[in-house]
Amino acid sequence: MKRLISTAAILLSAALTLTGCGGGDPLSASPAPAESGSASAPAEGGKVVIGSANFPENVLLGEIYSQALAAKGVEVEEKFNIGSREVLYDQIKSGGLTILPEYIGSLLAFVDNTTTAKSKDDVVAGLKEKLPAELEVLTPAAAEDNNSLTVTKETATKEGLTTIEDLVKVAKDYAVGGPPEFQTRQEKNFKDTYGLEFKEWKKTGDATADAIKDGTVQVGNVFTTDPKIIVNDLVSLEDNKSAFAAENIAPLVNKAGVNDTVRTTLDAVSAKLDTDGLVALMKRVAVDKDDAEAVAKDWLTQNALL
Repeated sequence: MKRLISTAAILLSAALTLTGCGGGDPLSASPAPAESGSASAPAEGGKVVIGSANFPENVLLGEIYSQALAAKGVEVEEKFNIGSREVLYDQIKSGGLTILPEYIGSLLAFVDNTTTAKSKDDVVAGLKEKLPAELEVLTPAAAEDNNSLTVTKETATKEGLTTIEDLVKVAKDYAVGGPPEFQTRQEKNFKDTYGLEFKEWKKTGDATADAIKDGTVQVGNVFTTDPKIIVNDLVSLEDNKSAFAAENIAPLVNKAGVNDTVRTTLDAVSAKLDTDGLVALMKRVAVDKDDAEAVAKDWLTQNALL
């Protein structure tokens, strides 16, 4: 939820047209059918199959990975816009996909629904322990796409809300919105961490920020990179007890399909990728309507990765 001032101007300029990737979990978008032939064998001889979820940020990340690897002579096949983690995970585990841009906290919660890890280091340690032998998360980037619980500025002022803990005094009168999986994934977490119980849970998906603004819900799970937080004059409450885990972006790989060239190349990408830079790239894709392939190429060139 931490946002630098330099990011705010970019987000505001993007607000009216940027397509959000949902709420609660960056890979929780509604599944789309996978492309035919997605269950191909694990990559051999340097070939990799890069997949992505079906939202613009994840596609852009997949494009960045793809071009960086191609520049190192790796044969790449792209299978973007597939669907949610529920679809993607089985494909990468089976070897149908070799590489997938992931969000570490949500991935750990997916493979271990009892995890209490919150910090980046603890989440990475949890993934090393809980991922199956076929899979590995490479070095995470500094870039994060975090969760929040967000309210209108009017509500925050009226009720004196600055932290998620402050919601405890009003939550039983509030409806909370988020993606379809939000209640299943977070209800127990909120109760255990904050003693937080809501009056009603609504499935508001990508429209959560708008649902908060128009009063359909009083609080919602909105990504901190969603420009509607600014344009709708919303307030993301401080997660003062760390209910949400770190969500650094990292490549999830099928180990049978990657070699040292793939690993070092993806690590080099992660070393350069930060949150402000990612938001700026997404502004180009969603607002300026630049092609994701061209945006990825520009970023890689600027960072001496091509």
